[in-house]
Amino acid sequence: METSILLAKFWGWYLIIFFLILSFNPKRIKQIFSDLKDEKFLILSSFIAILVGLVNTLFHNIWEPNWTLIITLTGWFSIFIGLSLFIFPKQTVSVLQIINIKLVQLIYTLLFLVGLFLLNMAYNVVPL
Repeated sequence: METSILLAKFWGWYLIIFFLILSFNPKRIKQIFSDLKDEKFLILSSFIAILVGLVNTLFHNIWEPNWTLIITLTGWFSIFIGLSLFIFPKQTVSVLQIINIKLVQLIYTLLFLVGLFLLNMAYNVVPL
């Protein structure tokens, strides 16, 4: 359970910080997508996503139907995105752009809420 708490804190803070950065500076989203056109940035981003996902899943691959499943799915999602960016870079970037354009508010609201939920589970601010 200690690993779950540690990763809940990591992903919770990461998602909240990511949400705040994109909320206060929405131009970053366009910058990220323009940077993904650079092959070196794309390869580096895909390797980092794969690495973070692998570390997450190696230390936390718990498939129980509770809040810890969110952490496991986040790790697997990171691996999937990293591999997709590495194997099918153009297709993945275009799909991510389409998803981002059509669902931007929903995605970032969900990021914020999942981050809050994970931080609550880690710090037990509001007992559930």
